[in-house]
Amino acid sequence: MSILSEFREFAVRGNMVDMAVGIIIGGAFGTIVKSLVSDVIMPPIGLATGGIDFSEYKITLAQAAGDKEAVTMNIGVFINNVISFLIVAMAVFLIVKAVNAMRRQQEEAPPAAAEPTATEQLLTEIRDELKKS
Repeated sequence: MSILSEFREFAVRGNMVDMAVGIIIGGAFGTIVKSLVSDVIMPPIGLATGGIDFSEYKITLAQAAGDKEAVTMNIGVFINNVISFLIVAMAVFLIVKAVNAMRRQQEEAPPAAAEPTATEQLLTEIRDELKKS
């Protein structure tokens, strides 16, 4: 088996395709969460803290001098990222919890009775006829 055919077999497996779809959806979800934090959650927090644009909140460690930029700790950006992480973590937790609940429900449900095979049906008919005799 050549490397190319092995790679093709690996790449088209169901798990690999599912993972690719998950990564794409995860990236889109990350963009939505970033917008939620930056555009919806942080403005009211900035307003509550005296009108500060929270994403621009920084602590200056060294002032700008000549052509050197100021050295800052971007606290606001860090807090935005922490909030984004918490939202994504909560969403993933809720999804995993829902999937686990569905799995438990499937495990607890009794398996449906299988349809009798043709042989079993014939044997049942023979048994019933013998009981009548």
